[in-house]
Amino acid sequence: MTDETATAAEPPKGDRIAKVLARAGVCSRRDAERMIEAGRISVNGVVLTSPALNVTATDKIVVDGNPLPSKEPTRLWRYHKERGKVTTARDPEGRPTVFDALPKDLPRVISIGRLDVNTEGLLLLTNDGELARKLELPATGWARRYRVRAYGRTDQAKLDALQKGIEVDGIRYGPIQARLERDQGTNVWINMTLREGKNREIKRVLEKLGLEVNRLIRTSYGPFQLGDLKEGVVQEVPERILMDQLGETDRARNADQTGRAKKKPTDDRPARRDGNRPTGKKPTGKKPTGKKPGGDKPDRNSGKPARKGGPSKAKMTKKTGTGKNADRRR
Repeated sequence: MTDETATAAEPPKGDRIAKVLARAGVCSRRDAERMIEAGRISVNGVVLTSPALNVTATDKIVVDGNPLPSKEPTRLWRYHKERGKVTTARDPEGRPTVFDALPKDLPRVISIGRLDVNTEGLLLLTNDGELARKLELPATGWARRYRVRAYGRTDQAKLDALQKGIEVDGIRYGPIQARLERDQGTNVWINMTLREGKNREIKRVLEKLGLEVNRLIRTSYGPFQLGDLKEGVVQEVPERILMDQLGETDRARNADQTGRAKKKPTDDRPARRDGNRPTGKKPTGKKPTGKKPGGDKPDRNSGKPARKGGPSKAKMTKKTGTGKNADRRR
């Protein structure tokens, strides 16, 4: 094999430009490709026309005339989405978006998955586009749980059949766990768990069963719960919890961004100079004598603690009549 052939076989250095933009929190990979097509991205002074380009840390990337922001540690927020808001950065119909209602001090974030305009509940937000893309994939295996109110009647037997999957209008939906919670007048409440999260999946599946969804609330996404988070409130997930839920690859990537390892702590106490951690016992500064400790009650007269091993010698003399003074009296 010649040197030219060996060079041609080597993979290109760096990462795809869309992946770099997503990791920097600018946008998702899909949106990055759209931005490139629109001529909004340039590398080393050249406007890109195709996303088929690998870049390295030495390349100068400009987005909408501004330098690409430096990488930040991955962060995640829980947000209680309200009904009537769309999960897009801009809406052509002029409807309010979830991003319009976020606090001004929040960095640029993107949503992990989307919720329909009339769907409410838990929406995860992150500054890491690569993480968003990974958690959206069904291969991640994270379950999405919903509470559904629907008009009509059904029974648990029909809902159990959804565990085998169902086909609606030529679209095949995977296994769905559904449990009938209660009847409420002409409506029913159902708890549903799915892992694919296809567009309008719950509404289409229940329509197949003769039900009309009129309220849909997402209560959890993977290990993250809606809990008692109030509508319109956004709350950041603590870093330690986030690291516990990320895989080893994501932990290593986050360590690269922060410049320090992100390991699960086993002991928050600082190590001593000898490298050992404290045992929880306070040092006494004395060598053990093997004697059992006595009372440490303070002496009423002096206000100082009595000697260990029993009462003071003065009290012993007074009570038992022993000592030099007692011998002299005898």
